Amino acid sequence: MPMEERTTNRKTRVGTVVSDRMNKTVVVSVERLVKHPKYGKYMRRRNKFKAHDEQNQCRIGDRVLIEESRPLSKTKHWVVVKILERAAV
Repeated sequence: MPMEERTTNRKTRVGTVVSDRMNKTVVVSVERLVKHPKYGKYMRRRNKFKAHDEQNQCRIGDRVLIEESRPLSKTKHWVVVKILERAAV
């Protein structure tokens, strides 16, 4: 009987790399639009996530896809899945 592929319910986010100074770690800023509960205006909200970048390939300004993973350190529990768009040099 063949092994079945497991489907995981891991969260994914698309964001921009804002820091690549750490070894094998990048800081990714994820922006989302949230509707104000009273006034109805859409506001931009940002979250910064530390993500694991095994090959140190990401540079500042790259758009990346990150995925939730097990805790890798005290503040790092996301992994860079792929680089969607390189930053214009």
